[in-house]
Amino acid sequence: MTQMQPTDLHPQETAEQHAAFNARIARGEKIEPGDWMPAEYRRQLIRMISQHAHSEVVGMLPEGAWITRAPSLKRKTILIAKVQDEAGHGQYLYHAAETLGATREEMLDALLAGKAKYSSIFNYPSLTWADVGMIGWLVDGAAIKNQTMLAGCSYGPYSRAMVRICSEETFHHKQGKEMIVTYAQGTPEQRQMAQDALNRWWWPSLMMLGPHDADSPNTGALVQWGIKLKTNDEVRQEFINEHVPELLEAGLTIPDPDLHQDESGNWIHGPINWDEFWAVVKGQQGLNRERLGARQQAHEEGAWVREAMQAYTARQMGQAAD
Repeated sequence: MTQMQPTDLHPQETAEQHAAFNARIARGEKIEPGDWMPAEYRRQLIRMISQHAHSEVVGMLPEGAWITRAPSLKRKTILIAKVQDEAGHGQYLYHAAETLGATREEMLDALLAGKAKYSSIFNYPSLTWADVGMIGWLVDGAAIKNQTMLAGCSYGPYSRAMVRICSEETFHHKQGKEMIVTYAQGTPEQRQMAQDALNRWWWPSLMMLGPHDADSPNTGALVQWGIKLKTNDEVRQEFINEHVPELLEAGLTIPDPDLHQDESGNWIHGPINWDEFWAVVKGQQGLNRERLGARQQAHEEGAWVREAMQAYTARQMGQAAD
């Protein structure tokens, strides 16, 4: 593990403190909120956890738009439950970030002002009902690969949140796969709908796992601190190795003419369009404006609820004081 140099230290930190902290990370110990931690470790965690929380909240929108158009009551109730789960995941993660000193108001204000990032994949439109299934199979499948790794994160509250989230995401993944396999074995129209969804979501799913390691500015620090136990490319390879055989078995065609297996059995993908990735991240392409607009509207319309809760809390505290 790379050790930080004295020139990298925060003004109020010492090399001895960093050495002791690095030793704890090397031993696999969990860092808890009351423990000493480097300022950069705290900053990276707040950035990462809040971005993760924002992704869960914004991620409700592409699928939530299909609740009123679900083809059956069964599919509707499943989708409602899933969207509710995503909201709960956001709550877990906001709480985890709050243990580091961040406030809910600061994080939400940054999101609503467009200053905070969330997963770029949620800026893609969900055009057909099959998109709901493909998001569950591919997007949640990629998320599980990442979140399973984060369940071993060195920061205790984040690690424990991931354990709960992964158990629920596993159901989402299975539901999405079941939907797409059903349509892939259905009528010609259903098969085409499933294939079209795969054509549109395959590459964004690979992109959502982050830039290649050589181009990722935060990977080195995150691995050093034990926040991430695997790199972006390692997680992406695991995702591809699992999902390519399953998609092919379902009778679908993966939209990558360069896809092949190497001598070790790994599936190797073709070049990723990183220009598209960064354009979507920066809001230059995709539905960033629409997604933030929906969140801003919901925040404004929920103001009376927050005010009522504050008034109720103030009254309860006043009665306790009396």
